[in-house]
Amino acid sequence: MASLALQLVQLVLFTLLLLPQLLVSVSCAKSCFWPSSARDDGGCLSWRVMVEANNARGWRTVPAPCVGYVRSYMTRGQYGRDLDSVMEQVSAYVDQIAAADDGLDAWIFDIDDTCLSNLLYYQAKRFGAYDPLAFKNWASQGACPGIPAVLQLFMTLQDKGFKLFLLSGRDEETLGSCTSENLESEGFSGYERLLMRTPDYRGQSSSVFKSAMRKQLVDEGYRIRGNVGDQWSDLQGDNVGDRVFKIPNPMYFVP
Repeated sequence: MASLALQLVQLVLFTLLLLPQLLVSVSCAKSCFWPSSARDDGGCLSWRVMVEANNARGWRTVPAPCVGYVRSYMTRGQYGRDLDSVMEQVSAYVDQIAAADDGLDAWIFDIDDTCLSNLLYYQAKRFGAYDPLAFKNWASQGACPGIPAVLQLFMTLQDKGFKLFLLSGRDEETLGSCTSENLESEGFSGYERLLMRTPDYRGQSSSVFKSAMRKQLVDEGYRIRGNVGDQWSDLQGDNVGDRVFKIPNPMYFVP
């Protein structure tokens, strides 16, 4: 009897010790599975995800509370890590394909914030609305830094025998020469053709313009094996290619 009584006492003590943890587990069951909606970043991470997923469309400026967040994202390492992850996916795809001997396997590269970075320009403007005159003045300096990870991909594709086309919404008449010089100075050389916006396409959306340029290439017999850009408008429309790869960009939106 004494032994049974001792076991009962031990069971009661064990239950009393375990009960608070059981209560916490029960109360946490829902909240741990569906975490609190409170966000330390003020919702800016969620906003950036909406931008990258193309759910947020037509926005003109980074929301004022998120300016600091975007600056930190672009300059403190996360952008670089995300870009490297994109390049890993591109590289895995490139390893599986080969350029045909006829010289008609092509890749499309956007320029702004794909090959060349405009971070310094947008950071100085606090990521404000697009200003055509101010951007023209910036781009005409030919001082946009190249993006190393994209340059490495660019050179790899050249070595594998692909024809590379640079397709930009920049105005050809006013920015053609400085853009080609800027690309050359940053290592982007040996490409097949630089395609820029001509007077015929002024006022048209980037998606419409770039679709038309890609159609011209396909009509010439080129097979677009891959397409790299920082805007969804680079990667949508007609003849986008066998695979598209989006580089992150929460700084601005181009329709």
